[in-house]
Amino acid sequence: MTEDDPTDEISDIEDRIERLAEIAERCRKYILASKIAISGGGALLLITILGLFGAGLTAGLGSIALVLGGIVSLGSNISTLRQTDDAIGAAEARRSALIGRIDLRLVTDTPMKLM
Repeated sequence: MTEDDPTDEISDIEDRIERLAEIAERCRKYILASKIAISGGGALLLITILGLFGAGLTAGLGSIALVLGGIVSLGSNISTLRQTDDAIGAAEARRSALIGRIDLRLVTDTPMKLM
C-alpha cells in the first residue's frame, strides 16, 4: 500500500457510518417510546380529569410528568437524530470522495490466464 492509498481511511469512515447508523436506530426507538409516553400520559390525564376508574391526584400528577418527560425526550432525540443523519451524510460524501481518488481498474484490463 502506498501513502496515497486511502483504504484505511475508507475503512475507518465505514466503521463510523455503522456506529452512527446504530445511534440513529436507537434514537428512532426512543422517539417511538416518547410518542407512546405522551399518548399514554395524555390518556391518563384525560381519565383523571373525567374522574373515570377512580383515578386520583397522584395519577394526574404522574400523567403530567409522563407527558412532559415524553415531550422533552422526543425533542432531544429528534435533534440527535437530525445531527446523526447529517454526520452520516458527511461521512458518506467523504467516503465517496476517497473512493473516487482510488485508481480503479476494470476487470477486463487484467491479462488473460491460460486455460
